[in-house]
Amino acid sequence: MNLNKKTVKDIDLNGKKVVMRVDFNVPLQDGVITDDTRIRAALPTINYILENGASLVLLSHLGRPKGEIKAEFSLKPIADYLSKLLDKPVGFVEDCIGDAAQAMADAQQPGELMVCENTRFHKEEDMKCKGDETKITAQRAFAEALAKLGTVYVNDAFGTAHRAHASTAVITEFIDKANCVAGFLLDKEIKFLGQAVAKPERPFVAIIGGAKVSGKLEVLKALIEKVDTILIGGGMAYTFLKAQGHDVGGSLCEDDLLDIALETVAAAKSKGVKLMLPVDNLAADKFADDANIEIVGKDIAPGWMALDVGPKTAEAYCAEIAGAKTIVWNGPMGCFEMPHFAAGTMAVCKAVADSDSVSIIGGGDSVAAVNQSGLAENMTHISTGGGASLEFLEGKELPGVVALTDA
Repeated sequence: MNLNKKTVKDIDLNGKKVVMRVDFNVPLQDGVITDDTRIRAALPTINYILENGASLVLLSHLGRPKGEIKAEFSLKPIADYLSKLLDKPVGFVEDCIGDAAQAMADAQQPGELMVCENTRFHKEEDMKCKGDETKITAQRAFAEALAKLGTVYVNDAFGTAHRAHASTAVITEFIDKANCVAGFLLDKEIKFLGQAVAKPERPFVAIIGGAKVSGKLEVLKALIEKVDTILIGGGMAYTFLKAQGHDVGGSLCEDDLLDIALETVAAAKSKGVKLMLPVDNLAADKFADDANIEIVGKDIAPGWMALDVGPKTAEAYCAEIAGAKTIVWNGPMGCFEMPHFAAGTMAVCKAVADSDSVSIIGGGDSVAAVNQSGLAENMTHISTGGGASLEFLEGKELPGVVALTDA
């Protein structure tokens, strides 16, 4: 996958009509945006396009409406919020294709922008088409209708770049290839992740946490070929510990992956990669912040569950992080959302922030933890795409990146 893509700076935008895929899949509570990180991340590209004499149509999905129109997944609140951020009018149209959307796009003047309704209100957007000609034809027709909204296509949605959806990949088949380019956010993501994968400064430390081994198996396999050290935390650690003969009580554990866990440890050893597991744990008698808590070793008693790594583990992990020159972090060390079980994750946050390294944070929970810690400004790069960053690190091609024009 060629990571050197043309960007918005490489084409003449003056007088052009631009269709831009953004990732405005933000959390909403009672119609109010609770985290605007992804919206703010798109602002540099939005402003650049408007300041360079183009009009702009924004496409995004929100949630999983599964091809149905559902009010709770409407992008109208996002359009209103964007208008306040930019301090200028932002048009909104209640569909992303059809007469109304086309008419609004056609009427736009240079410097004007609009937001189209959720692309996933159409089942063709994220339809699984493999080998089904009827579905392929339907998705292509939908992508062609989206393409009619402009003559330039910009993808700035790294969070969905790993999906071959109509608005992220297929749309480029219906716009002049020379005019299919990356936005600043997408370009930054692939540059940072590409550097980490291709030419990392060493020592290269990967911190992998989260609930399940099953979601991280492929990235662990890929990282064993690239890194010097892997630090394992979160619920996934207890599958590894049980595989090694330890009692894990009621902790999260995937019993069907015990053999795979042992194979992963053996693979790391054979490559000379240091794979570290918790040496102590913070155990609780229930999954609640007011639980009884006990610091234990590698074994957890029946009726108890590990909800964070222990202080000795945090100290050992932080020592590894302190010596790193490149760090990739995906997944927390414990249930950091509950204050009593946040210490391990927060210690890792501080260690990464204090390290003299290129630090790349990927994955929704890791990003949330960094934001919670107040140390986000000390990280080199915070990725907006959890799944996309994982697939990138696995060495997979990202359809939304492949579809853009090489520089």
